Amino acid sequence: MSFLDKVLRCNARKVSRYLAFTIDGRRYGYITPERMALLAKFPDVFEVKTASVGLQTALDTPVRRTQAVNAIGPALAATGAFALKGEMYAVKNDWHEREAMRLDRSLVPGFGARAYGVHVNGFVRKADGLHLWIGTRSDTVNVEPGKLDNMVAGGQPAGLSLTDNLVKECAEEASLPEALARTAKPVGSITYSFDAPEGLKVDNLFCFDLEMPEGMTPKNSDGEFAGYQLLPVEEVLAGVRDTNRYKFNVNLVILDFAIRHGIVSPETEPDYERIVSGLHEKP
Repeated sequence: MSFLDKVLRCNARKVSRYLAFTIDGRRYGYITPERMALLAKFPDVFEVKTASVGLQTALDTPVRRTQAVNAIGPALAATGAFALKGEMYAVKNDWHEREAMRLDRSLVPGFGARAYGVHVNGFVRKADGLHLWIGTRSDTVNVEPGKLDNMVAGGQPAGLSLTDNLVKECAEEASLPEALARTAKPVGSITYSFDAPEGLKVDNLFCFDLEMPEGMTPKNSDGEFAGYQLLPVEEVLAGVRDTNRYKFNVNLVILDFAIRHGIVSPETEPDYERIVSGLHEKP
């Protein structure tokens, strides 16, 4: 195993198998031919062409598009090729764009649309070096139960700023006071995409570093984490490199942290350039 293995796993895709999902003539996602055939059963909502599927031109505002797809959401979920969660994500190609519409979070990969999230590296400076707070995911969560995770991480709901979402997630997942959460520093973003059973996952994670007071222990309040442990960053990196104990995308966030802090460097890591490139791939 290697650091590069974890990066390649998050970029394992065959884009040629997907067709374009468009809105007003612009591509917003990637969809399989099988899912496109299902959408053809809803001609009032979707216009299906040879190499693409788009929303009907009569659906000419974000609200109308969202309402139309919401209305057929249960029928899409009933096919087994899509799912519903009840949380809405904004559909856009760039964070600062106006959203083209909103999709249920679980529909997003089925349409191959970009999903945003926030991940927080909670770290402590000690005399013997940097330590990271690592959470253990509950055995009851749907995605990667029991795996190791960043101190705080969550998807980005529509209609909420990144900062407000970060504060919310810090409270729910680690019981951190708002004043402390707001000291988290934005340090960049990670992009990746890979083939998944639910579609093409196209993710953009906004990363934050939060220096934690020594002696403060995160405490989960929403049931998503079974507990936390404070580990030397070198031990965390060994786990990322040599095991599959960490959630798939958390490997990338930790690698990004280690690169920015000079712990993984081009002098010591033979795959350095490919790793750095792989943290910022887009389909």
